[in-house]
Amino acid sequence: MKTMNWIYLGCLSVLALVLTGCYSNKEIALLQDRKELPVYDSIEYQPYRLQVNDEIIYRVITMDETIAKTLLANNNNSYSGQYANSYRIYSDGTVDLPFMEPIKLEGLTEVEAQDTIRRYFRELIPDADVKVALYNKSFTVLGEIGAGVRYVYKERMNIFQALAMSGNIQTTGDRKHVRIVRPHGNAEPEVLEFDIRANTIINSQYYYIYPNDLIYVSRERSAFFKQESYTAFLALITSSVSLLVTVLNYIPDLNF
Repeated sequence: MKTMNWIYLGCLSVLALVLTGCYSNKEIALLQDRKELPVYDSIEYQPYRLQVNDEIIYRVITMDETIAKTLLANNNNSYSGQYANSYRIYSDGTVDLPFMEPIKLEGLTEVEAQDTIRRYFRELIPDADVKVALYNKSFTVLGEIGAGVRYVYKERMNIFQALAMSGNIQTTGDRKHVRIVRPHGNAEPEVLEFDIRANTIINSQYYYIYPNDLIYVSRERSAFFKQESYTAFLALITSSVSLLVTVLNYIPDLNF
């Protein structure tokens, strides 16, 4: 009977070792240069271009007090000579600004939109200066990095900065198949999938985060069978063996 006990114990111990394990550095570390990882091409950074349903904030600065008061009458701002408000880009790509015909802004960068609006305003106000900014500068995170909406606080914000704001990827997150869903106005959204562990992600098409992006990290399929540390792994094996020994010790008393 003792021989059978040891056989049972050995078989179950081996099975436990096969079905469980710990996460290795290769599985979770970022910026690795192993040849097994994918190699991504570097591309030139492209500034964000305004899309349908984006909202812009613009401000007009002029020394003409009469015109300034007229502009301020449509807004709650109290500072002299400046006017600011937010406006949505409609499905036809245009935005309606006070005293202006619809202006086409879809597809323009913030700098190009600023130049375009300034040109329109200077037809009415020769000394007008215009400042334009995107109002909805945010991205969304889901999955094994938590859930929430974060703010794109600067141009050329990268994926690692976005993850740092979101609390980083959990150990159980699938780093091999990180996805970014990137909308393109009225067109179908683009889904970008990549292995975030590869160091060649830097300056690739997956590196920069843009407004309206959705970052999704799914749970790794094998996460159920893995432990986050060797301590937890050993604790699991020890408790399993202890339980097995206890059960086997009771077997003779149970007439098995």
